[in-house]
Amino acid sequence: MTIKDKERLDDLGIAGYEIIQNPDAFCFGIDAVLLSEFVKIKEGQKILDLGTGTGILPILLAAKTKAAHITGLDIQEYSVDMATRSVLHNGLSDRIDIVKGDIKEASGLFGKEAFDAITCNPPYMIDDHGLKNPADCKAIARHEILCTFDDIAREAAALLKQSGNFYLVHRPFRLVEILNTLTKYKIEPKIIRFVYPFVDKEPNMVLICGKKGAKSRVTIEKPLIVYEKPGIYTKEVASIYNP
Repeated sequence: MTIKDKERLDDLGIAGYEIIQNPDAFCFGIDAVLLSEFVKIKEGQKILDLGTGTGILPILLAAKTKAAHITGLDIQEYSVDMATRSVLHNGLSDRIDIVKGDIKEASGLFGKEAFDAITCNPPYMIDDHGLKNPADCKAIARHEILCTFDDIAREAAALLKQSGNFYLVHRPFRLVEILNTLTKYKIEPKIIRFVYPFVDKEPNMVLICGKKGAKSRVTIEKPLIVYEKPGIYTKEVASIYNP
């Protein structure tokens, strides 16, 4: 049995789009869905998704925005293959390109100031705690094995046009590091929204929008609560999944 034998086709519940996924490799989570809703794209803009994985963000953004073109970049050959097939399956090859390449070399690959907006759902973990196989697809997606957040911020700053926006989702425990790194590369945090699993729990995700070359002024948006009770989404999150 090959790895492709475990693939499945999942309905995204928007624009009739579906996505190829493989639980033995990596499947997208709610973080990608919430990030796609957080992103604001103007008609005709060019978007880059760094570390695109299954291609979930480019496909969702194709459904939700009037972006002229969306590029997904990933270093893993199997992810690129799977994402490319999902793009073709949905008839989106005129709007989405999936490119194999290293995030650390992205500005050399695409050129400086090539994009109006960049999205990223990066690896959250900074150490190798719990790692059994550093070459494993899931490990690469979750841990900073092949690139660091500093690499991502540096390349995003080079790739963005002046006043372009960088959208990401990350973990609150790394917030100070994330904000310091963004400002180091002249990406000014402009919008922050914390995501809470339940109203009485600590946040477990944070959505951030930074603007290249902007002045210092940040807006903290109202909290996003995911569940009313176990297994039941709040109305806001349910509306994101079922637009």
